[in-house]
Amino acid sequence: MESEIIYLSRLQHYLFCPRQFALIELENIWSENQFTAEGQVLHQRVNQADLEKRKDIRTVWALRLSHVELGIEGVADVVEYHKQVDGSETPFPIEYKRGKPKTHRADEVQLCAQALCLEDMHGVTVPQGALFYGEVRRRHAVIFDTELRDLTRNTILACRAIVQTQCTPSADYQSKKCNACSLIDLCHPKDFKKSAAAWLQKQLNEG
Repeated sequence: MESEIIYLSRLQHYLFCPRQFALIELENIWSENQFTAEGQVLHQRVNQADLEKRKDIRTVWALRLSHVELGIEGVADVVEYHKQVDGSETPFPIEYKRGKPKTHRADEVQLCAQALCLEDMHGVTVPQGALFYGEVRRRHAVIFDTELRDLTRNTILACRAIVQTQCTPSADYQSKKCNACSLIDLCHPKDFKKSAAAWLQKQLNEG
């Protein structure tokens, strides 16, 4: 299982684009652009690897997480431990992201995976967490309901299938998404679109 560990941060890459996940995971391809650089700066400010105590809340930065059964591990930007009336603590993970809330659920899945790790590590239920977006400067609450938990587990399985088969998916060029990807010059998604169109035309001509 150790060779098939899926890192928490890679889950959002898969949901953004399975090919992007494979290029990073299997082919060790990575490139920075404005968006990834801004994200790195934001995380550097947050990940102080420190602990702070406030009334009824204990806050831990850069907490290492893992879930042995699911084969996932990574680092949580921030985890707040909220003290309950019985003296126990309920973890509340917070992930910091550049930009603003998105229409897809990639960020939510990454956060939910953190919650699954915290549940496994502490033996407690983690009902919710939050995403903090740098552009809007506020928290976006995330409830870890059954639908999100199922999506997260299925995403982990899909990522592991790519790792096990060592197969990089073909590109599916979508202008808005692909143009925002830091790997576009290494992925060449337009070339796949052209080659597919050429193949189809050839089949039609031969038919």
